[in-house]
Amino acid sequence: MTYAIIGSGAIGSALARQFARSSIEVQIANSRGPDSLADLVAELGSYITPTTLPEALKADTVILAIPFMAVADAVQGSAQWNGRIVVDATNAIDFPAFTPKDLGGRSSTEIVAEMVPGARVVKAFNTLPAAVLASDPAQDGGRRVLFVSGNHASANADIASLIERLGFAPITLGGLNQGGLLQQFGAPLVAQNLIKLR
Repeated sequence: MTYAIIGSGAIGSALARQFARSSIEVQIANSRGPDSLADLVAELGSYITPTTLPEALKADTVILAIPFMAVADAVQGSAQWNGRIVVDATNAIDFPAFTPKDLGGRSSTEIVAEMVPGARVVKAFNTLPAAVLASDPAQDGGRRVLFVSGNHASANADIASLIERLGFAPITLGGLNQGGLLQQFGAPLVAQNLIKLR
């Protein structure tokens, strides 16, 4: 299984930190090119590989850690998804008001799924603030919780397994039209720093 993170901002860097901490290899790409990632790679070590966006989009599991409005441009150069996993870690936010973007009653992940036809889309990694996501998942005798939602049970299981490997406690919430709605920006599970005791 190969992994790639698209985006090197607060969430992308937080995830890269967790991959490095757990000794899991991951590619990382952004719109500025591999050279712009030199400092992050120098800090985090050899488990993090900077790459181009087209190369990152070939991974078995692609994590979108970019602004919601940047997703369409980021994924347009991808080859066929053919059942590969796309993790939607975005939040649809209306700036500068910092309120949920009006998507006409649709979830942001539903819209992301339309942009990656043939992919198995999972909502994850979007509910914790970046600083919390970057910190040690072991906390107060337990592990920080990360939620997983998607319409493909096998993809949900794969991402729940990755979350376990990263040291967090996954809680799978079901399909995108159920649990996924609870993970949308402005919904009840966003910014909840929950701990699951061992």
